[in-house]
Amino acid sequence: MTVLPMIEARRRFTHLPESFEKPGETEGLTVTRRGKPVMAVLPYELYESMVETLEVLADDSLMRQIKAASREIRAGKLVGLDQVAKGLGL
Repeated sequence: MTVLPMIEARRRFTHLPESFEKPGETEGLTVTRRGKPVMAVLPYELYESMVETLEVLADDSLMRQIKAASREIRAGKLVGLDQVAKGLGL
């Protein structure tokens, strides 16, 4: 993450959306005051992704399903694509 002092972040603020739109630009900015981090500025896509991840992690039922599926994969309990297609009537 790029680190900017508050004064520089304030100067650049209106141009940040354009810098976040550059291809491959997924990082945000750490804004500091007197050398200490006080704020993070993130591209909206990164923020949205983080919120979705937190929602999944907070969903106990979904996390149990993910953990159970992970155990099944490690145990070799896999279903082939042809079996899935057949089960769906495709």
